[in-house]
Amino acid sequence: MKRLFGNLFVIALVAAVVSFFAAPAVAFFAIRSAADANDAAGLERLVDYPAVRQSLRPQLSGNPAAMAPAPSFLEDPIGAVRRQLEPAVAGAPNPDVYLTPAALSALSRGEGRYASQRTGPATGTEATDPMPKPVSWGVNRARMAVTDDGGSRTVFTFERKGAFEWKLVHIGLPDGVSPAETNSAPPRDIIVGSGGGESG
Repeated sequence: MKRLFGNLFVIALVAAVVSFFAAPAVAFFAIRSAADANDAAGLERLVDYPAVRQSLRPQLSGNPAAMAPAPSFLEDPIGAVRRQLEPAVAGAPNPDVYLTPAALSALSRGEGRYASQRTGPATGTEATDPMPKPVSWGVNRARMAVTDDGGSRTVFTFERKGAFEWKLVHIGLPDGVSPAETNSAPPRDIIVGSGGGESG
């Protein structure tokens, strides 16, 4: 009997460890699924909208340093505060165009800067499901990248918010210029998590 309980304990421990380290990947696929289903409540639980919005602004204004996620407060408190206080550049595209369910679905499929032009879920041959590849994996932060046919990478950074809860906090867009259409913000009623956030 003791051996049985011992084996069950080992199995439970291994399952907990696997679940702990697999949680960011689970969060990625949950975002893709919720975006495809236009599930605003589901996306709200999985995406830290203020943090992602803050990560997109400098990229859309042409700041190459913004490709790297902001440091955590524990690792670099001064750098983290400085990145949070970076002002929005006048005339820069509104980051909310990348935060609609359609755009998040497209980003998860490697459409990069052109994801902002999506107004609905991908269908037919467009609805490919590329697998994300790990870029870095840590106890509190994980990064995964989706690469398009041309080799451009869209990088997703997740932070641990609980034992098994991870949230998207940064999206690294591929190099290049966003389409001109991103200068126009989408209707507010299709943007999730915009309460209390600023516009472009």
